[in-house]
Amino acid sequence: MIETERLLLRPHVAGDFDAFKAMSQDPDVMRYIGREPSTDDEAWLRFLAHFGRWELLGYGLLAVIEKETDRYIGDAGFGDFRRGLGSDFDPFHEAAWIFSAAGQGKGYAFEAMIGAHSWLHKTFNPGKTVCIISPENVPSIRLAEKLGYQETGLSRYKDSEVLMFERINP
Repeated sequence: MIETERLLLRPHVAGDFDAFKAMSQDPDVMRYIGREPSTDDEAWLRFLAHFGRWELLGYGLLAVIEKETDRYIGDAGFGDFRRGLGSDFDPFHEAAWIFSAAGQGKGYAFEAMIGAHSWLHKTFNPGKTVCIISPENVPSIRLAEKLGYQETGLSRYKDSEVLMFERINP
């Protein structure tokens, strides 16, 4: 578990699914993720993947809980998504975040990812982390830059253009 001033990042629990599904089915939330809003079964399989990454790899995305309301507002952390983007990307921990409409515009993503980076550094001490972001997703690009990521180029993932970023860790 990771605790920040306003957030709790913890492993997902079965009770998170309804809020996760609602977030996954919100077209405004999903517009930059490179996929359509999820069907019920797609949301369920994506939800189950959270548990599998932790079991197999010892890391993954965490549920982000707003402490003041005890409400699930998104996911943040790192994954191994097997994207096939090459040797400068695929072997590294990939930062990822997604927030429901209720969790956006409050600085929560930055707060959550600072906590997640700190945990990852203490646990794995990676020399580099990476992420991909849609070129149209200006808020996430700004967040990545604020977290210390630098753009390394443009690529394609699942029929969409994505900007690739890396963060060299001390």
